[in-house]
Amino acid sequence: MSTTLPARAVRVRELAPGESLRPFIDLAWTINARDPHWVPPLRRTIEAVLDRGTHPYHRHAEVAYFLAERGGVPVGRIAASVNRLHNEYHGEQAGFFGFFEAIDDAEVASALVAAAAGWLRARGMRRLRGPMNFSTNEEGASPGVLVAGHETPPRVMMAHNPPYYGALLEAAGLAKEKDLLAYWLDDPRPPERLVKAAERAAERDGVVLRALRLRRLREEVGIIREIYNSAWSRNWGFVPMTDAEFAYIARDLKPVVDPELCLIAEVHGQPVGFSLALPDLNRALRHLPDGRLLPFGFLKLLWHRRKIDSLRVLTLGLRPEHQNQGLATLFFLRTFQVGVARGYRAGEASWILEDNLEMRSPLEKLGAQAYKTYRVYAMEL
Repeated sequence: MSTTLPARAVRVRELAPGESLRPFIDLAWTINARDPHWVPPLRRTIEAVLDRGTHPYHRHAEVAYFLAERGGVPVGRIAASVNRLHNEYHGEQAGFFGFFEAIDDAEVASALVAAAAGWLRARGMRRLRGPMNFSTNEEGASPGVLVAGHETPPRVMMAHNPPYYGALLEAAGLAKEKDLLAYWLDDPRPPERLVKAAERAAERDGVVLRALRLRRLREEVGIIREIYNSAWSRNWGFVPMTDAEFAYIARDLKPVVDPELCLIAEVHGQPVGFSLALPDLNRALRHLPDGRLLPFGFLKLLWHRRKIDSLRVLTLGLRPEHQNQGLATLFFLRTFQVGVARGYRAGEASWILEDNLEMRSPLEKLGAQAYKTYRVYAMEL
């Protein structure tokens, strides 16, 4: 499918299945390479996420990739997808867009949004939402457009984009649906009263926080998957993760997970929650400007990985019956205590829904500051 806008000579075309995605992937470098805070993703990671035959997301979704060109030169891109699991779970007919990149040109952005909207409308969708890359379960890039916090680099698996993206999407007819926040904590000394209160609460409620047991990894992954799908069941945008998706992510993260920073909470011996923090690998990836591990990128990655001194709390979840009991405070507190002991000087907790006070409140009590805002947009089709 293609759309031509004669006034600006912008042409949007759908990349046919089997066609090379290299121009689609390369555009991220075209748009962002001059931004000193942008961290290039690993090309092979993006290639795998986009590959319909590789990534498990495509087993329950239909996806299309669009490229905007002016005079044959790529100037923008967008992906559109119908996530069948999302629509079944939420009982709606929503389509999604993601992997959005564009030059600072409203005509280009509007043409891209129109192409995605038309493709989704033809498949019976009634609402367009995004950016989602591809859902809240995938971390090829975090959901939303960065609308505040451009002056600092993104942490591992978080998105970064030019400041003008929000204005482009709004000019294309989209409006805010939800903001996602990132918190930053660089004080290694949590308030003593908070430490004592959390310890008393844990002792009173029979809560034990333990590290991931690598020798029983398969069993541990099963526990985490069950908690994950239970903990987020009421959250905005949540879609239960399939066994294939969870196995894919677990395999992807295994080489970088520090078991001491993957915590499981048990109450009277029963698992009720977990959290996962990762070293901020972006501190090393930023030294791979082309996003390639070969021929020398892997050696650079190993060298610069030794210098990582910050982490990111990637996820934290509690079974519904144990939410709003103060356990989130205990998780955040223990994570930063362990992190400091292991040489990390600061950390980010992201992403957190703007209305998720159960996660925001303990972070703010610890002294963390909300320093980045990511916005998810939507429009009726």
